[in-house]
Amino acid sequence: MLDVAVIEEPAAAEASLDPVRSRILAALAEPGSAAMLAGRLGLPRQKVNYHLKELERHGLVELAEERRKGNVTERIYAATAASYVISPRALSAVSPDPARSPDQLSAHWLLALGSRLVQEVGALVTGAARARRRVATFAVDAEVRFASAADRMAFAEELTQAVTALVSRYHDEAAPQGRTHRVIVGLHQIPGPPPAAAAPPAAPGGTSGGPGPDPEAGPGAGPEARQEHAR
Repeated sequence: MLDVAVIEEPAAAEASLDPVRSRILAALAEPGSAAMLAGRLGLPRQKVNYHLKELERHGLVELAEERRKGNVTERIYAATAASYVISPRALSAVSPDPARSPDQLSAHWLLALGSRLVQEVGALVTGAARARRRVATFAVDAEVRFASAADRMAFAEELTQAVTALVSRYHDEAAPQGRTHRVIVGLHQIPGPPPAAAAPPAAPGGTSGGPGPDPEAGPGAGPEARQEHAR
């Protein structure tokens, strides 16, 4: 079983997104038959068997073994990967193109870069799996908390200078055996937890079920605005 499999075919992506089939894929982290899965998921065996055949047809599950039980052969299936990623190639007609409107300060451009990253690395992973080879990659993951927007901008400028200097130092256009690599550095705010449920309406007498807005936060400054002001 692969750690991560990349889904590139539209039909396979559609199959994986079906709610029942996604539950079956998750359950097949531990191999099982249609009857075993039906018990785990609380679904009719015939329904599970139908979805298993569709998942197998698209290469998302595979036959692990067959067991003879009297006159019956029990087919044991396993997921082909522990996790799946749908490549933007599955939606090639509407996949974002980073070259369309490059803008270092655009969140949409960062998404387009991420989309291309998934597509390119996904193709490498798929090809390497078929050839039984490893993919040479490198990644850095870090978190930084800025005291102000000015600090964030200064960080971005220094990072740009450092990456540009490194690329200039090591890039060799004339290297006969060289291999071109792509370097992407992104910076984005980490999304916070989902917003809490709305407070109940105010009770008679001016009391309510929760605190009101901060009088010092300024006009229209709800929790989101105060959070942004704190950054």
